[in-house]
Amino acid sequence: MGTVTIGVSIAVPEPHGSLLQEQRAGFGDPAASGIPTHVTLLPPTEVDDSELPAIEEHLTEVAAAGRPFLMRLSGTGTFRPLSPVVFVQVVDGAEACTWLQKQVRDASGPVARELAFPYHPHVTVAHGISDEAMDRAYEELSEYEAEWPCTGFALYEQGADGVWRKLREFAFGGAVVPPQAGAPTERDTTLPTR
Repeated sequence: MGTVTIGVSIAVPEPHGSLLQEQRAGFGDPAASGIPTHVTLLPPTEVDDSELPAIEEHLTEVAAAGRPFLMRLSGTGTFRPLSPVVFVQVVDGAEACTWLQKQVRDASGPVARELAFPYHPHVTVAHGISDEAMDRAYEELSEYEAEWPCTGFALYEQGADGVWRKLREFAFGGAVVPPQAGAPTERDTTLPTR
């Protein structure tokens, strides 16, 4: 038995995921090649590997209570000077992401944990690089737009080489779920009808 570092996130689908990952690498972020483009629901968390089955069961339950929603990215933001991060903003789907991450980290579950900063859904495009490169990322992606129907999330494990690999995907339970206290609003949780 040993420990593993896991994370839970919503993958940014193709072609958007590869494009943003290439942009991140182009800004000089050395972590870009090892981190699939994503919106975090559970940040890197060290757990005992024997806990993985219970974690997967918990995530299955969280996904079953979820439902598809529109995810839309638009423009850039930054956490500087508090944290050296430039990101693409989540402008639709943020409430749903916030609700999901609370369920994933629920105090009664196997990955209960406090966050170092208040939760803010985003897609990192530069982290810990020079201020000049961060400024370039902020400017070059300021008009970036992407949207897709989010239908689930995934569990990832960070390898000894620093690369994050998907262990399992969790699909949402369906389009009709009874309202829950604190659940995302109908506007943020329905698929587009186009």
